[in-house]
Amino acid sequence: MNVIEEAARYALLGAAVCFAVGLHLMKSPATARRGNLLSAWAMAGAVAATLTVIVARGTVTGTGWIVLATGAALGAFTGLRLARRVRMTAVPQLVSLFNAVGGGAAVLLAIGHLLDGDAGVRAALPGGLDIVIGAVTFSGSLIASGKLQGIVPSRPLVFKGARAVTLLCAGSAVAGVLWLSAAPADPAPLLLALGAGLAFGVAVVLPIGGADMPVVISLLNACTGIAVAMAGFVLDEQTLVIAGALVGASGAILTKLMADAMNRSIMSIILGGFGTGDEPVLAGPAGPVRSVTAEDVAIQLAYASRVIVVPGYGLAAARGQQELAQLTRLLEERGVAVDFAIHPVAGRMPGHMNVLLAEVDVPYPRMKELEEANAVLQQADVALVVGANDVTNPAARRPGNALSGMPILDVDAARQIVVVKRSMGHGYAGMDNELFADPKTGMLFADARTALAAIAAAVRTFSGPKR
Repeated sequence: MNVIEEAARYALLGAAVCFAVGLHLMKSPATARRGNLLSAWAMAGAVAATLTVIVARGTVTGTGWIVLATGAALGAFTGLRLARRVRMTAVPQLVSLFNAVGGGAAVLLAIGHLLDGDAGVRAALPGGLDIVIGAVTFSGSLIASGKLQGIVPSRPLVFKGARAVTLLCAGSAVAGVLWLSAAPADPAPLLLALGAGLAFGVAVVLPIGGADMPVVISLLNACTGIAVAMAGFVLDEQTLVIAGALVGASGAILTKLMADAMNRSIMSIILGGFGTGDEPVLAGPAGPVRSVTAEDVAIQLAYASRVIVVPGYGLAAARGQQELAQLTRLLEERGVAVDFAIHPVAGRMPGHMNVLLAEVDVPYPRMKELEEANAVLQQADVALVVGANDVTNPAARRPGNALSGMPILDVDAARQIVVVKRSMGHGYAGMDNELFADPKTGMLFADARTALAAIAAAVRTFSGPKR
């Protein structure tokens, strides 16, 4: 190993350390941006170090360099364009596509190395695992993205014999990996593992309903990390192993936390059959519902001492975060304390509401997680629910229904409640929200963006600070 390769090894080790530090910084919203930037720069350094070694060895042909440069340019252009143009409501779909790209790239690395003929028995087992896990991630992520985008129906898609097909795909994938381990130079087991993995990803995600998509995204992200780690073992590249292990471990932990927040086991989510989210269902109210106007809500908010805002996917769908931020500033000018109650599974991906609010510069300390939010809700004069449904449904406290045992935001503990919603439609669980019939609840039926703008306009009519 010459001086250049030795220096590159140290650079790659430093990048791996930065990945770990970056992940540590991402545990808090206040430092997550720094962690993301540190990890991005570390990845850029790792790529630069790898390219330096390739140039020093002179093993890449002119055609190879053209292919590498073209791929890098296309990837950078596409990623930058998507990141700048995608709407906040479409970020979960984009994350699923990124998962698919990561899993697919790991599969191609393993296939290329195994077909090269120099991999040997040592790389056959991790190579087979890489191909299966990466293929599952690729196809499963594409189906998940299609469900979120509406290309694939969001409801659970189950057909007769679906479970048998899933088990057959799983068995075939295991057989392909074992066969490949025994005969690494034979392309037949490689194709079996690849085909079975792709089919298994489709078979697993199709029966899962829209309610579980946040957990599915997190689970597939963990699978991407594991596939990348396996690719690192195949290539004998420690940085890939470390980076993949970090992504896999953090994704697995997040998946467990998300499942716990829904009071559902990971296995029950994988088995599917829960939640739809395709189109609104007009539900019969559980009791009399009190309708209010924007002016009524403005009076309640303007003369309150403490307001807790509970955002949900309806806020993201209406793109009303700017109007919410303006209303918040108006209330604060009047001396009203405003905080935000964030449920772990509000929205369509982990942290969806945090990102949505950060986009309009809501301070991180104002975003209260579940336990802290429930404590402050008991002291709130008004709870303003914007587009949230299942995560506020008191029915979760009773046994015998789809939401039983799910930790919810105790919105009904506030003195007064305002719910901004377009209709009485169900949430993903397909249940009436008992909160809507609470005598303390006023329903403002409107698009979130329109409603918040109207409330803010009404608040402006009150001159000076509250008395």
